[in-house]
Amino acid sequence: MKKLSLSALLLVLLLSPQRHVEAKGGFVRTKGLHFVLHGNPFFANGFNAYWLTYVASDPSQRYKVSNAFREASSHGLSVARTWAFNDGGSTALQYSPGSYNEQMFKGLDFVVSEARKYKIRLILSLVNNYDSFGGKKQYVQWARNQGQNIASDDGFFTNPTVKGFYKNHVKTVLTRVNTITGVAYKNDPTIFAWELMNEPRCQSDPSGRTIQAWIMEMAAFVKSTDSNHLLEVGLEGFYGASSKQQQFNTGFQVGTDFISNNQIPGIDFATVHSYPDQWLSNSNDQAQLAFLNTWLDSHIQDARNILRKPLLLTEFGKSWKDPGFSSSQRDALFNTVFSKIYWSARTGGATAGGLFWQLLTEGMDSFRDGYEIILNETPSTAKMIAAHCRRLHYLVKLYARMRDIEQLEKAKAMRRKQQHDANKGKNGGN
Repeated sequence: MKKLSLSALLLVLLLSPQRHVEAKGGFVRTKGLHFVLHGNPFFANGFNAYWLTYVASDPSQRYKVSNAFREASSHGLSVARTWAFNDGGSTALQYSPGSYNEQMFKGLDFVVSEARKYKIRLILSLVNNYDSFGGKKQYVQWARNQGQNIASDDGFFTNPTVKGFYKNHVKTVLTRVNTITGVAYKNDPTIFAWELMNEPRCQSDPSGRTIQAWIMEMAAFVKSTDSNHLLEVGLEGFYGASSKQQQFNTGFQVGTDFISNNQIPGIDFATVHSYPDQWLSNSNDQAQLAFLNTWLDSHIQDARNILRKPLLLTEFGKSWKDPGFSSSQRDALFNTVFSKIYWSARTGGATAGGLFWQLLTEGMDSFRDGYEIILNETPSTAKMIAAHCRRLHYLVKLYARMRDIEQLEKAKAMRRKQQHDANKGKNGGN
């Protein structure tokens, strides 16, 4: 097969007819395998920072949010994933079903406003699978407090009362009017996408039917409330019990399926997480990198060939707490991820970016979890991040140039046709 030059390949991709939703204003949309913004493909590396709203709820600490965004932006990072939830407890966003802490909400308002200032798009997750910050356990307990008989926390996905609590939270967040910008969240293009849940799992039903039904219901609800923004599930990428690819799960069977869950109408793009140091904790570094390569290749191929939707690697990292850790090992993992993303993007594949876990800034020692990246403290990793962001940015510019050339050629062709028609008319008159 003859190899196309990069410019020729990009032109082919631009001219290929694909079903898509046109962008409104500055909202990111999808076009076949790609994200698009202002008619051009949208590629972006980014970071996780679950702590943004919590820290921003204290005005005296907001400078840390600003510092994180400024440092991220200066290295080319342009997407941040964070929590739009905190359920129950003294510092909750949602004290109890439908009861909200306005001070915490103003913290989220600041996060959205500050992200816009630094040209960073946000993926906002709406609830946690885990107990941290409340999660599905807190929702189930709220329902039990109202007399509901729920056997396990997995009742989150099936109990009508719990589902009603969740829908109310979704509607409250999506229709929130930012007290700083005056713009409703559902109308703010700073928000890149909504995430239904951080790493949903329903291990009481390994068949996957429970989570499949829940995603279908909640995706439809989100879209009925907000037609502007993209939506993703929050999946880690594990394959279902009936999938041929379940061999890649490394023993995990959590009631989700990367294929069927992402085929649901209303789910605009697929996500995948990867933590080889956790999932293969008894393996050496070489084995973990080999797994990462296979894991990414499988999902990149499935997103392109089966789902026909964009793919984001929304969590990855390596902990310095692991025995024998070195920064070169972490850099090797980051390089593997970034190289896979770039090659997929360059060759017209579905992968559009990766978000490492997690970004901190100076003075946040209590938030260190082993995976943190403080850009000013990790020069080799920071340099690698910036380099790969530049490569993706170059691809966007190249696509834009090819689009301009295409439009110029169309304009020239139209003028030639007009001149030809005019000359033909004159000749006919003689």
